Amino acid sequence: MSPATALGCLLACLLLVAGCGDNQDDAGARALLQKIRADGYTTWDRAPGYEERRPTNAPHSEAVDIYVNDRVAEVLALGEPTTSWPVGSIIAKDGFDGSKLEIIAVMEKRADGWYWAEYDDDGDPDYSGRPETCTDCHRSGSDYVLAFGLP
Repeated sequence: MSPATALGCLLACLLLVAGCGDNQDDAGARALLQKIRADGYTTWDRAPGYEERRPTNAPHSEAVDIYVNDRVAEVLALGEPTTSWPVGSIIAKDGFDGSKLEIIAVMEKRADGWYWAEYDDDGDPDYSGRPETCTDCHRSGSDYVLAFGLP
């Protein structure tokens, strides 16, 4: 992510954090968190370049762990060029302030596009659905994924 993109994302998040979030689909967000927790998302493969927790300049806390479900891991393992992540792809990001979990952010690729949800440290959704703060920032990513690219 370029410094200008990171700054733009940070400013957009700061403006929205100062507000009340954009929780468009509370029930759907809660179901998604329950689904990934039941699947033990913190045992999933780590995203490329995120084999361990690392600092970030993105608006998702000071340091992050990023996990990918089997669908994403399979695409990455094949290494064949693709233009988009397949339906069923899930990427989960735990954001930390020091050693304290601050947020959980999840992206799930659905038939109609990406679904976003971000939760506070208690698991309550602050953002869900297709909030502009997520879509505007992630638009510059590889099929909306900023942390790592498509193979």
